[in-house]
Amino acid sequence: MLNGVKPEMKKELLTIKFLFIKRDKQTKQEQVEHAIKAIENILHFLKEHDLQSFLRDERTISACLYQFSIIGEATYQVENDILEKYPYPWYKIKSFRNFILHHYHGIEMKLVWDTATNLLPELKLLLEKILMEEFKN
Repeated sequence: MLNGVKPEMKKELLTIKFLFIKRDKQTKQEQVEHAIKAIENILHFLKEHDLQSFLRDERTISACLYQFSIIGEATYQVENDILEKYPYPWYKIKSFRNFILHHYHGIEMKLVWDTATNLLPELKLLLEKILMEEFKN
């Protein structure tokens, strides 16, 4: 993780990580719950918008992109043998997370709007199904 980092910076970076990261590891069930919550957040953020007002609202765009990154990371943490039981292009979710983080300057915000408004409700239903079928209490 810290390859190529100057030795004097490693200690500082590890201290920062120690201060900001929770000590408890999230369960796979919690990861699915986080993805569902992120979808709910995006849908809530967009509730007051149409496409044009969304494109002008940098705060909402930023909030939505952050939530999309949570969806990507959370689903990445769920084992493939679970996700493969449910037909969905899971790789696209993970790829979009990487795109947001590494190619943020090239994101077409109209596609973010279209994805959020047209695809996220279906994904939420699927994640809720996974939660019920895979993590029954």
